[in-house]
Amino acid sequence: MTKPLYMYYNENTIVFLNGKFIRAKNANSSLYGQTLHYGNGVFEGIRSYNTSIGVKIFKAKEHFERLLYSAKKMHIKLNYSSDELTKITYQVLKKNNLGDAYIRPLVYLGANMSLTPTDEANLFISAWEWGKYLGDKQLNIMVSSFQRPNPKSCHVDAKVSGHYTNSILATTEAKQKGFDEALMLDMNGFVAEGPGANFFFEKNGILFTPPLGNILPGITRATIIELAGNLNIEVTERFFKPSELITADGAFFTGTAAEVAGINSVDGVKFKVKWKKTKGFLLANEYRKKVSFSG
Repeated sequence: MTKPLYMYYNENTIVFLNGKFIRAKNANSSLYGQTLHYGNGVFEGIRSYNTSIGVKIFKAKEHFERLLYSAKKMHIKLNYSSDELTKITYQVLKKNNLGDAYIRPLVYLGANMSLTPTDEANLFISAWEWGKYLGDKQLNIMVSSFQRPNPKSCHVDAKVSGHYTNSILATTEAKQKGFDEALMLDMNGFVAEGPGANFFFEKNGILFTPPLGNILPGITRATIIELAGNLNIEVTERFFKPSELITADGAFFTGTAAEVAGINSVDGVKFKVKWKKTKGFLLANEYRKKVSFSG
């Protein structure tokens, strides 16, 4: 058996870096890069699945179009199309004999110590086997003391590397206090999202989720809304305070890494309905069917 060097790769793992497929252990970057020093880089989290029609990257077009959007917002010149990025990623999967996999495209910048755009943009694409980010058990979460960034301070709808220092602080605070994950508010005190996932709650058979504007427009979030429509489950996008969750029937996170993760409690208050009897659980199963059988 090949000995892993880290959980993400072993001595035979192949990655894509700037036009070449090379061994992960040989990939390197400059210590003077703007991404390393200032966080100006963009990335995506994508999953592939072994489906009834072979290995399929779930919503590849949507993910790579968001990567290109994020790059444009951060003044990064990325000379690839969505189709080209998709083809490269399928090659990465094939070269590593991966089916069910997590895929990480990263665009990181070259040496630049000034706070201005740089022309050197590097493209790195890797993949590895990775279970559900938040696990399979129902989560006990807390309302974080850390807010989501104000949308007037940055492009909150872009998936920017530097934004995730905010997520690290929120998740670390939650775990240090004995919780599984955090729930973050926006600058007005309304529920926004988790550190790495969008949020839904359920009451009287209706799903509620924060509107776009202060959150990352999640691709899994959009898929759940689509699946809910197919099942005639009403979804309302509106602002709400954490106090509304006290009388909610259930709640869940959505995200590529987390997929659909049920929530047991917020700040120690348990939801009224058992997870397996909620609309969220039904949608989690529908999501699994969609990624497993239709890609």
